[in-house]
Amino acid sequence: KPFYLPAIDTTSGASSRSPNSPYITSARFSFRRARARSAKKRASDQKPPIEHAVDATAATMSGRTQLWVEKYRPTRIDDLASQEEVTKTLRGAIAQGQLPHLLMYGPPGTGKTSTILAVARTLYHPSVLKDRVLEMNASDERGIKIVRDKIKNFASHSVSSQKFDGYPSPPFKIIILDECDSMTKDAQGALRRTMEVYSSTTRFCLICNYVSRIIEPLVSRCAKLRFSPLGRDAMQKRLLDIASAQDVNYDATIYDQILDRSGGDMRRAVTLLQSCHTFYGDKTPNVEELSGGVPASLIEPLWTAVKANNLTEMSRLIDSLTLEGYSAATCFSELHDIVLKDAAVTDAQKATFFEAVAAADKCLADGANDHLQLQTVCAVLCH
Repeated sequence: KPFYLPAIDTTSGASSRSPNSPYITSARFSFRRARARSAKKRASDQKPPIEHAVDATAATMSGRTQLWVEKYRPTRIDDLASQEEVTKTLRGAIAQGQLPHLLMYGPPGTGKTSTILAVARTLYHPSVLKDRVLEMNASDERGIKIVRDKIKNFASHSVSSQKFDGYPSPPFKIIILDECDSMTKDAQGALRRTMEVYSSTTRFCLICNYVSRIIEPLVSRCAKLRFSPLGRDAMQKRLLDIASAQDVNYDATIYDQILDRSGGDMRRAVTLLQSCHTFYGDKTPNVEELSGGVPASLIEPLWTAVKANNLTEMSRLIDSLTLEGYSAATCFSELHDIVLKDAAVTDAQKATFFEAVAAADKCLADGANDHLQLQTVCAVLCH
């Protein structure tokens, strides 16, 4: 704060106030405090060299650490791998400018979300895409409140009539509800009425893995598009394209292992390829370890002990698998592939094994012990 110096006595040449006057003391304190603030500001403006180095490193690494799943996500309908029937249907709807409510269902990683996002980019100019498309993950926002608040708020807004060259720009918005099979029944019931009220200005795209978990009134209001697991050839071509773009050179057997572990899930395949490159570089990767599967060195001896009816060895190997942290479900998946390909096992024996696995899987879902269920299934195999 500003301060005033005391008057000077011209006759004596002395100050009318002493050096210890409160006015002088306050002035000295204010000056010191202002000087300290100025020094602190100069120090904050000058970053230490180490902080500059960290920022530069982070900027350099941001491109390297980007997830390949997002980096190579298809942006156009023509870029989608497989799903010819679905893309053909959507192209016809876009050409006519009449997109209905959609229900996309199928296994994970088959291109459901990528497809509807590609459709949105085809319909709308990038400058209005954010205002025309609302993408939500229903597994995070699954209650009835989100339907009443967020969805209704977006759907109730009017659509601008602005047109762009090369984009159809239809007079409606799109709401994408991903993983909507996780929504509660009450939320699905509320959504039914919302779809009816705002059908003139909004189109809904429901995405799920299990269509049986969607209530029938919602299913009947949508055009159903089924996404099947991707073909091996289409997945391999896509993986090779990504590997070429990222300068990854692996033997053909590595790509075969990745495809075997992916089970038609393109997202899983691309993530596994990036993991191989991240952890192993140009060296030969251990795909089994990165995928979380049971190594052949553990599962094959178990199958040998089962075929030999060696219960003691079988029990020891199951104990080893449990101690290593492998779940019963993972072991069942590995045993399933082995039993299915073993010509020495009859069809009747395979059927008995699959029934035992189904029963054990139900028990695991109810909270049963992994170790005991694995023991039970292997005992059935021995029998």
